[in-house]
Amino acid sequence: MAKVIARNPGEPEFHQAVMEVLESLEPVVEKRPEFIERGVIDELVEPERIIKFRVPWVDDNGKVQVNRGFRIQFNSAIGPYKGGLRFHPSVYEGIIKFLGFEQIFKNSLTGLPIGGGKGGSDFDPKGKSDAEVMRFCQSFMTELSRHVGADTDVPAGDIGVGAREIGYMFGQYKRLRNEYTGVLTGKGLTYGGSLARKEATGYGLCYFADEMLRARGMSFEGKTVVISGSGNVAIYATEKATALGGKVVALSDSNGYIYDANGIDLAAVKQIKEVERKRIKEYLTYHPEATYTEGCSGIWSIKCDIALPCATQNEINEESAKTLVKNGVKAVAEGANMPSTPEAIHTFQKAGVLFGPAKAANAGGVATSALEMSQNSMRLSWTFEEVDEKLHNIMRNIYKNAAKAAEDYGMKDNLVAGANIAGFLKVAESMLAYGVC
Repeated sequence: MAKVIARNPGEPEFHQAVMEVLESLEPVVEKRPEFIERGVIDELVEPERIIKFRVPWVDDNGKVQVNRGFRIQFNSAIGPYKGGLRFHPSVYEGIIKFLGFEQIFKNSLTGLPIGGGKGGSDFDPKGKSDAEVMRFCQSFMTELSRHVGADTDVPAGDIGVGAREIGYMFGQYKRLRNEYTGVLTGKGLTYGGSLARKEATGYGLCYFADEMLRARGMSFEGKTVVISGSGNVAIYATEKATALGGKVVALSDSNGYIYDANGIDLAAVKQIKEVERKRIKEYLTYHPEATYTEGCSGIWSIKCDIALPCATQNEINEESAKTLVKNGVKAVAEGANMPSTPEAIHTFQKAGVLFGPAKAANAGGVATSALEMSQNSMRLSWTFEEVDEKLHNIMRNIYKNAAKAAEDYGMKDNLVAGANIAGFLKVAESMLAYGVC
C-alpha cells in the first residue's frame, strides 16, 4: 500500500479503492502466498496501460476549447477491457484509475469474460448544445479509436455519457475505421444496442438487494426506500424497487433532493430527466405537495428501511451512516461506484445492517453490456425478457459467490470482503497461468 501511495500521489480515490481490496485479501494471501511471491498483487495494482490525450473542439461561438481525455486499460487477464466513459468536470487520472481498478473485480464477479478498464474526460455536457456535444464526442473518439476495438477494449457509458454521446462516438468510430463492429455498448436499439441495457444497472441493483434481503427472511415488500441520484441508475432502481413492492420516497441531484411521502411519481421524473434534461427541483411543478431541499447530503436523514446510493463516490460519510442506522435502516446496496466511505461501511457492518458493495451490487450494467457484446458478435438480438432473465441470474450468482467466499475465508456475511475475494481469485489464477506478462 505504501508503494501504491508513493507511485500514485494525489489520488485519494484510487488509494481508498486499493486499500479496501488489499485488506480483504489478507486471509487469501496467507493461504496462497504464491500470489505475493509471483508478483500478482504488484501487477494487479498497476494499470497495463494509461492513455491520456487532449481533446480540442469548437463551441457554437467558433472558439476552440480543449479538454483532457483518458482511457485506463487496467487488466485484461480474463477478457478485453470493459468499462464506461465518464464526462464530468471532476474527472482526472485518479478518478479514472479508481474506477478502472474497481471494474476489474466487478467484471470478474459477473462470470463473463471481460477485463477491467475505464475512461472519460473533464468535459461537462450539461449546458452544451447537441452540436457542441457532437463535436466534442467526435474529437474524443478520433483519438480513442486508435486504442479500442471489439476484441481489445469495449467502452460504455457512465456519468455524462448516455445514448446521445454513445451515438456520436460510435458514428465517428465507424467513419474512421470503415467497419461496423461492437466497439461500444449502450448503443441505440437501431444500431446494435441491447434491450434492457438502459434499465440494467438499476434493475440489477435491486435484484442483488433482494437476494441479500431474502437471505435474512426479508424483501422489498412494504419497505420505504431512499435512492440518491436521479440519473439512469436511480430512475430504474426506482422502477424495479417499486415493482418489488417497495415505496421510493426520495431522489436527488447535485443541487438538492426531493421528498414525496406518497411515493415518487416515476413518470414525472422520467419526463424531467430523460426528456427535458432539467434539475430534480422541477418535480414540484408536477407534485407541489412534495418538498425540495437544497444540498444533496441531507437525503440520508430521511427515515427508510432500504438505502440505495446511486449518485457518486463517497456520498455517504460516517455521520450519514450513523443517521441511517439510528433511523432503522435494514439494508444498504450501492448503485454508484464507491458511494460509501470506509468509516460509513464500518458503521453499517458494526450495526448489523445488510451491506451490498458497489462492485457486486451495481455489476448489472456491465453484465448487460457484455450480453450486448455477445449479441453483436453473433449478429443476434434477444428479447427484453431474455436479457432480463440472464441479468437476474447473473446478479443472483454474484450474491451467492460473494456470500460463499466470505464464509469460506472466515468472514461470514461480510459481502465487501466476499466480493473482493471472489472477484480477485478468478483474475489472479489467470495471471498466474500467464507467467510474467
